[in-house]
Amino acid sequence: MGEIAVGTASWTDRTLLESGWYPRTADTPEKRLAHYAKQFPLVEVDATYYSPPSERNADLWVQRTPVHFTFNIKAFSLLTGHPTKVSALYEDLRPPVDKANVYPGDLHPRAYEQVWTRFLAALEPLAEAGKLGAILFQFPPWFTIRRSNKQYLLEVRKRCQPLRAVFELRHASWFAGDNRDETLDFLREHELPYVCVDMPQGHRSSVPPVLAATADLAVVRFHGHSERWTSRDIHEKFGYHYSDRELADWAPRLRELAGQAERTHVIMNNCYRDYAQTNAATLARLLDAG
Repeated sequence: MGEIAVGTASWTDRTLLESGWYPRTADTPEKRLAHYAKQFPLVEVDATYYSPPSERNADLWVQRTPVHFTFNIKAFSLLTGHPTKVSALYEDLRPPVDKANVYPGDLHPRAYEQVWTRFLAALEPLAEAGKLGAILFQFPPWFTIRRSNKQYLLEVRKRCQPLRAVFELRHASWFAGDNRDETLDFLREHELPYVCVDMPQGHRSSVPPVLAATADLAVVRFHGHSERWTSRDIHEKFGYHYSDRELADWAPRLRELAGQAERTHVIMNNCYRDYAQTNAATLARLLDAG
């Protein structure tokens, strides 16, 4: 069985700070990250989806964590085709448009290339320190299975190399009927790591919990099963605490998945108060006990 690392998708969420999970002595960003890194070997940085990372922050993350700590970075929204706030773009690359959000086609091609270049360059301190696990490309629910989108997955991998890109698909067409095997075969053929998810079912953005390793790195993200999944409030959307029974049921499935890959990253994304942290700790203990 390959190595399994368990972590969460945040260490700075406001409700987490209010929950009491951190000791009172962890009263600065530096101390909070240091405390988190003593509990878990892995964290996913989701703030980089909303605003590109800076090289300075990446360097600080390197300095504030142990040698073998790992950061997964969520790709900036523009790079996955999501609507992106003009104010989130690098100031000198903002297009002269009279709207709040833009898409890749709204930027001049040279500006779009610069976004890619600067985003990846900012991650160099993490990569040089051996602390960059993967870059998460979470595509929008309208990113369907079709040839042009498959080609974009290959383009993303090429742009990121030698950094590792991993792919979360959020349209059911990728897994409907025979498409499931087609999708997994395509990912395996090109060694593109698939991001498995556990999430509420029955919604337009729902995809099934397909557990499969398509490369040497496997990733699983737990989004929870909130009854308010369609809420615009992210804490209502992700505010779900897994029961010990649910996590115990997942443990053997994750060990089986880890048997298909060299490394497996498990991320609790149910980020409300200390839900993700307590669930991640329980799941790590269950995996160790097995």
